[in-house]
This record gives sequence, structure tokens and C-alpha cells, in this order.
Amino acid sequence: MGLLFVLTTACSVSGSGTLFDGKDSNKWKMTGDVSVQDDIMILKGTDALAVLKNGKYKNFDLTLDLRTTPGGKGAVWFHTDPNLKKGYRIAINNDRADKVWWKMTGSLVSVRNLTKSFVKEDQWFKMDIRVAGQEIDVNINGEPVVEYIQPTAPYRTDANAYALLSEGTFGIESDGSGEIQIKNITVNIIDESTIDINAQLAEANDEQNDEIIKLHQSDFPVLDYHVHLKGGLTKEVAAKQSRKTGINYTIAPNCGIGFPITNDQQVMDYLNEMRSQPFILGMQAEGREWITTFSPETLKEFDYVFTDALTFKDNKGRRTRLWIPEETWIENEEQYMDMIVDRICSVLEEPVDIYVNPCFLPSPMDKRFDEFWTEARMNRFVEALAKSGKALEINELYNIPNKAIIMKAKAAGVKFTFGSNNVTPNVSDLSYSIRMMKECGLTAEDMYKPKVKI
Repeated sequence: MGLLFVLTTACSVSGSGTLFDGKDSNKWKMTGDVSVQDDIMILKGTDALAVLKNGKYKNFDLTLDLRTTPGGKGAVWFHTDPNLKKGYRIAINNDRADKVWWKMTGSLVSVRNLTKSFVKEDQWFKMDIRVAGQEIDVNINGEPVVEYIQPTAPYRTDANAYALLSEGTFGIESDGSGEIQIKNITVNIIDESTIDINAQLAEANDEQNDEIIKLHQSDFPVLDYHVHLKGGLTKEVAAKQSRKTGINYTIAPNCGIGFPITNDQQVMDYLNEMRSQPFILGMQAEGREWITTFSPETLKEFDYVFTDALTFKDNKGRRTRLWIPEETWIENEEQYMDMIVDRICSVLEEPVDIYVNPCFLPSPMDKRFDEFWTEARMNRFVEALAKSGKALEINELYNIPNKAIIMKAKAAGVKFTFGSNNVTPNVSDLSYSIRMMKECGLTAEDMYKPKVKI
């Protein structure tokens, strides 16, 4: 049985106050290994339970000071019962080596799973959970990470049917190998008369027609690995948009000669500004000169690096950018296609983690994508990709690669990413990626795991 710690108030109508102050543990009936040491409540082991009777909370602000030791993980429950048979849970997980890397601290589990934790193991942090009417907000160290409105008709699988708003007690559950430590727990009741539920519901997503909530419910990592702050999209707007849609973002600057970031110092300045933001941080390596433009040590500061094969020198030594018609000199389409495959295979030898904008073809060849990507060419590409160890992006901007390439890559053991590559503030809803995921049978295990740094 997972380690469990449940809090309720001692009266039939629960009010504001301190639920744990580091001293008084007499309110709880405890079994198993739950202890208070040096003003810290420690949840340890796999068979512990503490219940504080008669908790009944509906609209509230709950604040906890928490710390996890290596391997310590679990969840804070609310609107639950002493057996945790109903209600929501907020993840406690700062283990960046966890194979389930998409349920990090602050996740509204299976509803708004998060791919990045703000804090490290052995580091105290503050978790704030606010429930007001239909809205659930979660802040970690003062930074908003979840803003969710439960709609009138929420989408839930049978396994998550219990995850609904009602009222009830709080719980802290540990299901890891380490400890969850708590210093302070306080709750403040929110006056229900101040809540406009109709206004909240007007802002809620239509979950019955929302593919993103279905991914969360099916325990699939929901991450757009390729988002740019372009066209007026700021980090503040991106964060708000991410919380609204439930899609986690990787923000990636374009780095290379002629792009916004051109040297190591600019990389470090950028990362110092962005590290505390609720995004995974990627780098788009531009052109073929990027390898000598940035040091290997600096590149390792990103959570991952990706590149494409859209820029190269053609067989006559001319600089080619495939998306610009004036820079694509197509004299013989079949020969040009062979050159593109050659250049892709060469790019796959570069030291990056993900190959993006994959298998791109210039106009007008792109209209006959399947014709040019013959069986032999697909096989050559997939063999080189698998040998390189790189992940393959499923790209929303161009709806590439096709299903045949994805199926071959999957069979070869290649990992995948979903990427918008947005050129406007409107980041995609990952519709092409989700369609390919379904048609090709991709699972969570097929997705690339970022090497997140904080």
C-alpha cells in the first residue's frame, strides 16, 4: 500500500487555520511510520496512515511547505475521503530521473500533468492550492503552474472517474522510495458568495471535444517540444496559453549566424532569464555553422538541442534554404531529391538530440511528398536516423513526416517529439501529431524524454 497521510479538521464544519505547525500531531490517528522530528512531519515507508477526523472543505486556499529527499514522491489530495477514493491530487515529484517524467511537482494529476518541476530534491518549496467554485489553481514558490476550470461535462476515463470537484478532506500520499517532509500546513476558507461560477464555466474548455485532456487522462506526456517566442508571443503569454490549453511548452530560441543568439554569452544570458520559467528549454541550431559557433559545454546547458536539414550547400556550392523558392535550384527533381536525402543523412551526424522539420521538401516537390519519398529513400533515412540515436519530430507547421516514415521509424526504435514550430503567437493544438500518434500506435514509451535542468 502506498504511504498515505490524510488531514481533516476536528469539527464538523471546517474553518480556516493551521493544520500542522510542526508540533501538534495529536489531531491525527496514525498507523505505520509517520513521525514528527525537529518540527517536521515525515512520511516514510509504504504502510503509514494518519487521519484527522471530520474534514469538510470546499472552497479554500491550502498552503504547504514541503521537501522531498531523493526518491520521495507522492501527492496532495483535496475534496477526498480518508481512503482517497475521490477528489483531485497534486503531484509531489522532483525526481528528474523518474521514468514517468510528465507528472512533476504541481501537476493536477491526469488533468494537467506537468513536464517540469521548479524545485530540486532536498530543497524546501511552497505549494499553494486554491479551489474556488469550478477553478483549481496551483502555484509553486509563487509561480502559477496550473489554472484549470472543471467544465459542466468534464472528460474522465473510468480510471479517473473519481477526479471531480465536491468537498472533503485533504491528504498527503507518498508512493516513492524516499521521504516527503512537511513543515507547515495552513488553510483559509474562501467565501462562496464571492465566486462567479457562471463566469468560470464560460471560460472552461469543451472537454468532450478536447484531444489534450484525453492525452492527460490516458497518461500520455503532453508536450509541444518546438515553440518559438515569435510574432509577438511573449513568455508571459506563452505560459498563460500553456496553462489554458494544458499543453506543456518547450521554448527554443533560434541560435546561429544571423539569428537572435550568436555566441555562448548570449546563450547563458538567455538561460539565466528563462531557467525559472515554466518551460523546458530547447535550442534550435541554425545552419551548418552552428557547430563551430557554440561550445559543447554551452550546448549542454539546454535541456536538449534540435536542428533541421533545411539549410545547406547544394552540389554546385550554392547556399540553399529549402523554404525559400529563390534559393532552390531544381534542375532535375529526382537528382535534387537524392541530394536532399544526402544532406539529411549528413545532418544526422551532427551532435543534436532531435531532428525537426523532418523530410521537408521544397515547392513544388512538396505536393508529391509520398512520390519522392520512395521505399528506398525512406529506408536509407530511417536507417541513418536510428543509427544516430536522434528523436524524430512530428511537425505541425508542415504536417510532416508522413505515416509511412513514422511507422518505419517506430519499428526501428526511434523516439518521437511533437512540435508546432510556430511562426505566429498561435501555437498549434498538436492535431497532426495526435492523429499520427493514433494511426501509428505511439505510446508514452515512444516519446523522447528531455534532460531537464533547473
